[in-house]
Amino acid sequence: MEIIEDDSFNYDGYQVVRGEFFSHLYEPCITFNNFKVYMNTACIKKLPETDYVQILVNQEKKKLAVRPCSEESKDSFRWCSATAKRTPKQVTCRVFYGKITELMGWNPSYRYKLVGKLIQSNGQLLFIFDLTAPEIFTRTSKDGEKARTSRKPVYPSEWEHQFGVPVEEHQKSLQIDIFDGYALFGMNDKSTKNNMESEDMTHE
Repeated sequence: MEIIEDDSFNYDGYQVVRGEFFSHLYEPCITFNNFKVYMNTACIKKLPETDYVQILVNQEKKKLAVRPCSEESKDSFRWCSATAKRTPKQVTCRVFYGKITELMGWNPSYRYKLVGKLIQSNGQLLFIFDLTAPEIFTRTSKDGEKARTSRKPVYPSEWEHQFGVPVEEHQKSLQIDIFDGYALFGMNDKSTKNNMESEDMTHE
C-alpha cells in the first residue's frame, strides 16, 4: 500500500464528528427516563468486576461521572442485577432526576440518552458523560391515547450546522480532574427518602 508523506497537513478547520451521529450499541451510555437512571450493558461489560458505582456531577462544566466503588462506600448503588448475566438495573431517583432536568433545562417527560467514554484519571477508571450532548427522545400523545416515545432521537439545535467540535477542543474535553468541581449524589432509597423529606420540610 502506498503511503503519501505530507508534512503540510494540519487539523485546522477540522471537526471531530460527534459519536452521537453513529450507531453506538457497544458504546457506554447512560439514560434518564421516567424518574429512573440506568447505564447500558456496554458499561457493565467494560467493568466486569464492578457491582456498585457512584455518580458525580460537575454543575459548572455540565459533566457527569460514574465511578466504581465498594458496596460500603457512601452514596453507592448497585448498577446491575445480582445474577450471573449482570444486566443493567434501572434505579428510581426522583430527587436526582429532578435536579438534573432542572440543571439542564430538560423536559422530565422525555427520555435522554448520553454517550460516554471510559477514561483513567489519577489511576482510577470512570465513565464521563457530557450533559450538554444528549440524544432526546420526545413523547407525544393524541387525544385519549397513551403517550408514545419517539424512536428517532433529536439533538440540540446548535448541532444543526456542524459535524462536531474542533480537534483541539475535542482533545481537551476528556482531560478531567474528578475532584475538581464534582459533587457526589446519593442514589439509594434511604438517601432519596431523606432528601425528599428535607425538601418537603422546606416547602411547608
